[in-house]
Amino acid sequence: MMAVSFDQQDGYIWFNGEFVQWADAKVHVLTHGLHYASAVFEGERAYDGEIFKLTEHTERLHESARILGFKIPYSVEEIDEACRQLLAKQGMKDAYVRPIAWRGSESMGVSAQNNRINLAIAIWEWPSYFDPEQKLKGIRLDIAEYRRPDPRTAPSKSKAAGLYMICTLSKHAAEAKGYADAMMLDWRGQVAEATGANIFFVKDGKLHTPTPDCFLNGITRQTIIDLAKRRGIEVVERVIMPEELEGFEQCFICGTAAEVTPVAEIGPYSFKPAEITKVLMEDYSNEVRPGLRAAAE
Repeated sequence: MMAVSFDQQDGYIWFNGEFVQWADAKVHVLTHGLHYASAVFEGERAYDGEIFKLTEHTERLHESARILGFKIPYSVEEIDEACRQLLAKQGMKDAYVRPIAWRGSESMGVSAQNNRINLAIAIWEWPSYFDPEQKLKGIRLDIAEYRRPDPRTAPSKSKAAGLYMICTLSKHAAEAKGYADAMMLDWRGQVAEATGANIFFVKDGKLHTPTPDCFLNGITRQTIIDLAKRRGIEVVERVIMPEELEGFEQCFICGTAAEVTPVAEIGPYSFKPAEITKVLMEDYSNEVRPGLRAAAE
């Protein structure tokens, strides 16, 4: 049985300051954001009715728009409140939250200085980014053909829609080979990230992770680093070359959608989920749930 198409889901979408029926949240085919990728977005999760690190995500949305040269016409506080109201209106406690801002359809062409800046927020149930059984034993990653670009050629510090084109291509290519996802290198040939998540490795009781100089320093990534430090686990942010993967014992990826997901293989390299990965998975689960977080404090 086919799932309901995303444009025909039930409920509401917050659209330029109003709650509209889900199926009525439409834009014109000549929208600038569709043709020229002049759009920025966020991915957030709600747990037990609270959106985890909501304000940090909204601040990053504003910063992403600034980098792309436009200003979102709603404040951080207004967007935060819209997200909370929509979550309640959708009647959901555990859900995925997707704000997106884009240039509208007032004019077409590369330049669109006077086009309206639109903002929409959608919320839906999205239990797990990867198959739960596969996730428990560790997912398999391919090594992507496409690479994260030099920051001098793309706005790599923005969560910009256009930057995800090579992520979609890479994930599709990996899935066609039977992998769950792909690890991407950067333009220098250094380990960067997965297609929609940051990556960590474990060796001799230490966490190793690439320096985020050409990809997003993810909010989940920052949370994991903080959780590891609370545990007394040393975190090493550095250049990691692909040939080093042979010497790592454990690997996991992390992101809002992926949460903390163990990795069993990256191309020819194998890893075994063990104590540090399992502890950080549990710590992250406790951190994102308001009741569990309060109990630990």
